[in-house]
This record gives sequence, C-alpha cells and structure tokens, in this order.
Amino acid sequence: MTANRTHRRPSLLQRLRGVSGEVVQFAVVGLVGFAVNFGLSNAVLHLTHWAPVRCSVIGTLVAIVVNYLGYRYWVYKDSDAASRRREITLFLLFSGIGLLIENGAVWFAVYGLGMTSTLAYNGAKVLGTGIATLFRFFSYRTWVFRALPELAEPTEVVAEAERLLSIEDSPQFAR
Repeated sequence: MTANRTHRRPSLLQRLRGVSGEVVQFAVVGLVGFAVNFGLSNAVLHLTHWAPVRCSVIGTLVAIVVNYLGYRYWVYKDSDAASRRREITLFLLFSGIGLLIENGAVWFAVYGLGMTSTLAYNGAKVLGTGIATLFRFFSYRTWVFRALPELAEPTEVVAEAERLLSIEDSPQFAR
C-alpha cells in the first residue's frame, strides 16, 4: 500500500521571495564590508604608499572579519551551528577565493595594464569585488551557512502518524 503524500514544493515566486530577504541582508552586510574594505585599503594606500595590491589585501582581510560577524549573527543566524569549525573553515576558504578574485582584478589593472591612478585602482577593486561578491553569496548560502531543515507542519506529522498506526492495525500485521 502506498501512501498518498501531498508534499507541495514552493512555487518559484515563493522561493524568490524567501531568497529576496536573504539577498537584502547579505547586501547590507556586504555594503558595510565594502565600506570597511575600500576605506581601509585607500587609507593604507595613501598613508603608507605601499604597493596597491598589498593595501587592497589588507582592506579585504579586515572586511572578511566584519562580514563573517554580520553573516553569522544576522543574515544566517538560524543556520545549523552544529559544526562551527567546519563553517569557519569553509568561510575562510571561500573568502580566500573571493580575495583572490577581487585582488586579482587590482593586480591585473595595476601590473597588467599599467593603470596606477587612484581612480583605476578603485575601479578595478569595484569590478573585482562585484565578481567576488557573486561567488561568495552562492558559496556561503550553499556550503557555509546551511539553513536548518524546515520542520514539517504539525498536521503533516499527525497525518503520517495516523497512516502508520492504521497500517499496524491492518489484518496483515495482526498476530
């Protein structure tokens, strides 16, 4: 005997609505990280006159810390926290890849194209940050901050329990 289950998959519109709130929160945290990243990297660049990529990496590293705190304690606060070590390891791995994407764009602009103005530096940083942000968003939500499994509706649980009890009470299972 097969059970007639009525698991309704959310519509595309419902799934997009669910993701849209997450995207807004992700964007807010990202904008704070963006401000930290650009503010710090430009300050270090102009105050120390170090190499542009080094200054960019410093800004990116500090922004990664700020972003982790925002993602962990606000955007993905309801995610499964059973394994913080795994979460932090994956976060750092994907953040590191994002760092390479972002600062690779800066490196290419400065050393590949010879663009050394502040405008070129910040333009390359914006482009690299944009590409890295897309990568990070999908990586974080897919592998780092997994959502807790949704609990079944109480009526579904009751219906399933009643179905199982009715199977046990059937003549086939009588002793």
